[in-house]
Amino acid sequence: MNVSVSSAPPITFTVYSSLSLHSVALVVCVLVFYVSGLCVNLLLVLVICSEPGLHRPMYVLLVNLSLSGMMGSTSACPHIIKHLLSARQETSLAACLAQVFFTNVYGGCIFCILALMAYDRYVSICKPLLYHAIVTPARVRAMLLLVYFTLGSTSAVQVYLTSGLRLCRHSVDKLLCDGLAIANLSCTETPLIGVYGLCCALGLVVLPCFLVILSYVHIFTVILKTSKESQMRALQTCTPHLVTFVNFSVASFFGVIYNRLSHEVPKAANVFTFFTFFVIPPLLHPIIYGIKMKEIRQSINKMMKITQQ
Repeated sequence: MNVSVSSAPPITFTVYSSLSLHSVALVVCVLVFYVSGLCVNLLLVLVICSEPGLHRPMYVLLVNLSLSGMMGSTSACPHIIKHLLSARQETSLAACLAQVFFTNVYGGCIFCILALMAYDRYVSICKPLLYHAIVTPARVRAMLLLVYFTLGSTSAVQVYLTSGLRLCRHSVDKLLCDGLAIANLSCTETPLIGVYGLCCALGLVVLPCFLVILSYVHIFTVILKTSKESQMRALQTCTPHLVTFVNFSVASFFGVIYNRLSHEVPKAANVFTFFTFFVIPPLLHPIIYGIKMKEIRQSINKMMKITQQ
């Protein structure tokens, strides 16, 4: 880490002063949701990993979705709790950049994994006879490694570019660090970082969303030509993924809008954006899959019966 980052003054978060009257309630809410999210995600990962019958591509992707959710909530929730309980809301620039890195990886991971899950559903429904030849465990592992390598590399480059900025201000009016907020503290204009961030967003968020939509266009085109029973079966298979995708897309949309209009919206929007992006999705996604997917419900019931014996 370069000297300018390690010796830089801490970043101060000024928005917490407006939340002081509700700090205890917020701490309780964040803690309850965060711990609940960790528990349900760990349960889902444990169930899938311990049940040999679930060691299939779709469930491998689901494990990675849960791990990404835990990474995202852990990158933000302890930080929020710490500052709500502290007299001074400060963090080092190095810790702030680390949070930017993990936040970017989290958001990109969710969209990319959802795109892979949509592709899995597309092949399963539209090309069922070729499914095992196309969606192999080795190919899924390779795609996941590519996703993590690409996201890690692009996020590291953004953090590196941001760490080289000379900052003239050291306070942000937000709950958390983000790349745009730090770039806005720079003494000079930063068009390179802005263009790079836009390219990353197009490649790692917009493109996966387009692939999800394209997959479902093909899926619905195929199932509309099948029997009612087949349509219901296909919809039951796709519903958890669709709900997860829509939920996270809406949360990300609010986050992007807030980042661009943060000076023109109420301070309470900070809390709303934080919950919709970092807290609700990691808790909601495993619950959706746990309730909707019959095999996971059966595996959970099986584990519960074994523990009761």
